Amino acid sequence: MGAFTLQKREDGIAILTMDVPGDSMNTLKADFGDEVTAILDEIENDDAIRGVVVASGKKDSFVAGADVTMLAACNDADEAEELSTSGQRLFDRMQDMKKTFVAAIHGPALGGGLELALACHYRVCSDSPKTQLGLPEVQLGLLPGSGGTQRLPALIGIQQAMKMMLTGAPVRAKQAKKYGIVDDMVPQSILLDVAIEMANKKISKRVLKKDMMAKALENTSFGRNILFKKAREQTLSKTLGNYPAPMYIIDCIEAGTNDSRKGYATEARLFGQLVMTPESKQLREIFFATTDMKKESGVDGVAAVKVKKIGVLGGGLMGGGIAFVTATKAKVPARIKDINPNGIAGAIRYSYDILNKKVKKRFMLKTEMQKQLSLLSGCLDYSGYQNNDMVIEAVFEDVKLKQKMVADIEEHCNEHTVFASNTSSIPIAEIAAEAKRPENVVGLHYFSPVDKMPLAEVIPHAKTSDQTISTTVEFAKRQGKTPIVVKDGAGFYVNRILAPYVSEAGFMAIEGQPLDSIDKALMKFGFPVGPFKLLDEVGIDVGTKIIPILKGQFGERFNAPEAFDKLLENDRKGKKNKSGFYDYDAKNAGKHIDDSVYRLLGITPEKKFSADTVVERCVLMMLNEAALCLQEEVIRNPRDGDIGAIFGIGFPPFLGGPFRYMDTLGIEHVVSRLEHYAETYSEKYQPAEILLTMCKEGKSFY
Repeated sequence: MGAFTLQKREDGIAILTMDVPGDSMNTLKADFGDEVTAILDEIENDDAIRGVVVASGKKDSFVAGADVTMLAACNDADEAEELSTSGQRLFDRMQDMKKTFVAAIHGPALGGGLELALACHYRVCSDSPKTQLGLPEVQLGLLPGSGGTQRLPALIGIQQAMKMMLTGAPVRAKQAKKYGIVDDMVPQSILLDVAIEMANKKISKRVLKKDMMAKALENTSFGRNILFKKAREQTLSKTLGNYPAPMYIIDCIEAGTNDSRKGYATEARLFGQLVMTPESKQLREIFFATTDMKKESGVDGVAAVKVKKIGVLGGGLMGGGIAFVTATKAKVPARIKDINPNGIAGAIRYSYDILNKKVKKRFMLKTEMQKQLSLLSGCLDYSGYQNNDMVIEAVFEDVKLKQKMVADIEEHCNEHTVFASNTSSIPIAEIAAEAKRPENVVGLHYFSPVDKMPLAEVIPHAKTSDQTISTTVEFAKRQGKTPIVVKDGAGFYVNRILAPYVSEAGFMAIEGQPLDSIDKALMKFGFPVGPFKLLDEVGIDVGTKIIPILKGQFGERFNAPEAFDKLLENDRKGKKNKSGFYDYDAKNAGKHIDDSVYRLLGITPEKKFSADTVVERCVLMMLNEAALCLQEEVIRNPRDGDIGAIFGIGFPPFLGGPFRYMDTLGIEHVVSRLEHYAETYSEKYQPAEILLTMCKEGKSFY
């Protein structure tokens, strides 16, 4: 059975429906070429057909993109280039036909799906919130390879098209209509009717509407030169040269501004080159890993209980964020309990502020905002908690307080209520130590800010039931998170591998290395922020709280510079009280190091280490700790360790995560460098036993 069917109507309009058998969403595959060519032959040779509506047979999806797995079959850049050229030829044929093609879009039209729609003469989309259009290839280290870099700028202008391709961010139906990507936006119930009406129209020449500034920049060679120069400068300042795809996208758009044939040829050639880059290969591996994780449950063969109602204990920043993703992503009522009415108000305000911004930008209707906010409520006691399926605790990091919360929930909720603790450092076994129903207690560790950070750690202790684990994993997914199940213990996984990395940066600072040179070196390596900026962001008081807990369990390996105690004595908490490593006065706004830190710590800054040494010392500590976590079964496999590091602390995605990065370096090289620092600097660099064994046996993690 084929993926495409052609239904000919008596009015001369044919409906070309795509419905890939066995898949929940349509994706374009390389082996569809012959099937589509045959259908286009039929359309072209049938004089009775005047117009064609391209639609999807899937319930809530147009075409989600091209099948990324086919790229792995390419042996070299030439083969990948041919894939691109084939897609271009197919879509060119549609665009060049004398018969009117209309794309009827409901649900995601992404990547190759949008490129298919762009090859049509007209586009109409549903006004459903499920409808989104975009070219996200850059997120896989690629560029749109079937004409997208040429057709989208020609349709909506260079600047808007470039922005969409460089960020990879999709637009909703309303934006798509505003930008001119689609010709109309209608209710789903009449989508096909409107598309058929459009297909009866003759193909007309589109006039691109631009504002005065866009005209000045895009309509003259001088203006375009300025535009592309600025785009390259801004892109390089963000990517720091670590990602080739964004610069290649700019090259493709520029190549096509004067000569479309050159533009298409450039697109195919650079697409072929990008497919073979290590950066794209690693980003594609992350995509496959997260796709696989979506299909997994917490415990194989154990079904989750459907969570219909939750409670959130604590109305602080984390509590507000947890309530937000519960109401807006999981669509589940969340009842926030706090000892102070202001705490409840603040938590609800957290959601209101985010949603109100969307309303003001017209990304969301006010009625939809009100609907989502109606799922939030608050209380100062446990009223309304009896029927909660899950309670998520986000109170202060105090084990006695958390144990009291467990006791309270066991008293006021039912016997099946899951108690999930958002602790970042306290072992879950300690929190559950006095529980009557310890099988219901689990860790559910979110990362700040909760509305943006994609990771959640699910931490069972020895007595947590399998059903509790599966239920918690499933609910975290509904909240839009990628959950990894990790073993109970100080720091769990993410904070445990982060702590020695940050501490090593601190030791180099005490040795005199300028703080900004350390941050810049690690950002150039690929982290989103340096360790000192990170401490300022999360709070120096919060960031240093976990160190004694880790040191208590794992010993001297988790030492931190004693001089940093002076920061807390000086009430330096970071960005939240505008006093940290960086200067937060009105002029600097956190852009530069506060020089008074050096005086406070008794340091005379002097550049002693190269950027490579700074990176190696910090990153090796993280890699070694990640290996120890795998050795001790804190994480289930290298894949979870890589996803946890990338999604939890921003380990450079283009390097694939700590384990893929160690494979790239070679285990022998990693062991050699760890042994070098262990001999010349500190025993804390002693390689993990798993690395020594793998080195001897010539093994790799993948």
